[in-house]
Amino acid sequence: MSVDGWLADTRTSYDTVAVSYARLVRDLLAEAPHERAALASFADVVRGVGGGPVADVGCGTGRITAYLHTLGVDAFGMDLSPGMIAVARRDHPELRFEVGSMIDLELDDASLAGLVAWYSLIHVPDDQIGTVFAHFRRVLRLGSPLLIGFHVGDETTLKTEGYGGHPMNVYVHRRQPAQVAARLREHGFTVESQQTVTSAESRLGGIILGRRER
Repeated sequence: MSVDGWLADTRTSYDTVAVSYARLVRDLLAEAPHERAALASFADVVRGVGGGPVADVGCGTGRITAYLHTLGVDAFGMDLSPGMIAVARRDHPELRFEVGSMIDLELDDASLAGLVAWYSLIHVPDDQIGTVFAHFRRVLRLGSPLLIGFHVGDETTLKTEGYGGHPMNVYVHRRQPAQVAARLREHGFTVESQQTVTSAESRLGGIILGRRER
């Protein structure tokens, strides 16, 4: 599938489910102590490098952006889906959200003190992951942290329905932590920690904290 094809399908799918998605995932972090701890550790690293703007890329309806804000992080959200961004702005009017794509990340070089991609790489095909990580490296300052959450596994499945029974047409790519960590190292990141978790966020999730090394 072309880049335009899967991006268009992802955008349309999440525009369709945005309102239901917000309702169904709003309180998941309350049931996910390991994920909250990972986000808190990320916030500590951001403060340790002097603070500054942090992008929540693939922010959906803004719940992670908002949680980072409660941790004292200057976070803003970006998502491919205008429908998701509209709900994020509705639910969190005090925060900044904008439409954008991680495949063509329209942020200035070395402009971020941190970046989070929280289960937002799951629809990106393997042959586009390198492009995404190259953009992440470009927009992060040297030494700044990157936090990634993803579904662990070896398979790709087609999701045709979700979040309240609405139609979707997106592929879900599951990956092994070692695979993701290796790709990060290839693109100029160190890997400081990685873990697998089972929680309300994912039946089997991976969390990796890295930093831009070069």
